[in-house]
Amino acid sequence: MINPELKYSIAPLQEVLEELREKCPWDKKQTIHTLRQLTIEECYELADAITKEDWKEIKEELGDVLLHILFYAKIATEQNKFDIDDVIVAIKEKLISRHPHIYGDVKVENEDDVKRNWENLKLKEGKSSVLSGVPRSLPPMVQAMRLQEKAKQVGFEWENKEQVWEKVEEEMREVKEAVDLFEKEKSDKLHVEEEIGDMFFSLINYARFLHIDPDQALSRTNHKFMSRFQQMEVIVKDQGKKMTDLNLAQLDEIWNQVKAK
Repeated sequence: MINPELKYSIAPLQEVLEELREKCPWDKKQTIHTLRQLTIEECYELADAITKEDWKEIKEELGDVLLHILFYAKIATEQNKFDIDDVIVAIKEKLISRHPHIYGDVKVENEDDVKRNWENLKLKEGKSSVLSGVPRSLPPMVQAMRLQEKAKQVGFEWENKEQVWEKVEEEMREVKEAVDLFEKEKSDKLHVEEEIGDMFFSLINYARFLHIDPDQALSRTNHKFMSRFQQMEVIVKDQGKKMTDLNLAQLDEIWNQVKAK
């Protein structure tokens, strides 16, 4: 059990927020709608810190996210909807009800059993579909992974990664066929887009079978590309040139130099 004496109250932070809400022109103007995009940005900043495993930054970004949670609860309190205590009680009760293998007499063998029970309980609570809990506003790659994970809980899943890779190869062939058709007959470009989407979906599924987060994998690649490209820019600048002064072969040679480091 958590030692109550070691708990740090959020009350001092709430007091600061109360004062800012009353006296700061910016804080006074905020609504749940104006905060929405800022909250999304804070979550992405936290995700970046986690990708880098920068614990100092993770701590800072967690504080920013916590502040947003308290801010929404403050606005809700002002509008007589709920307060932060209601939020805490609701999530506590949900955790208990969704873990009958801990707080009840349900038996589970592994993590997959836990996930299946979770989805079944959500349906009993009134959810119309196992996919209804996947927000439409999620970034497409994250959304695809969550959809696949949800479908898995009701048995809609490949048996092994070899089958998934066969599907990837099938989708790659269909992309090539769609591109060839578009170039020959100038057919609807939407068909090419759909086939590329199918290919991405299959690749994400393959990454999931390998227990790799595809969003994090792509994020690491993006950061690596940014770092290498910016090093290229420095090298070219030190030579007294501009990137546009060089042809592709010259740029590629510098890229390989950076990569070799």
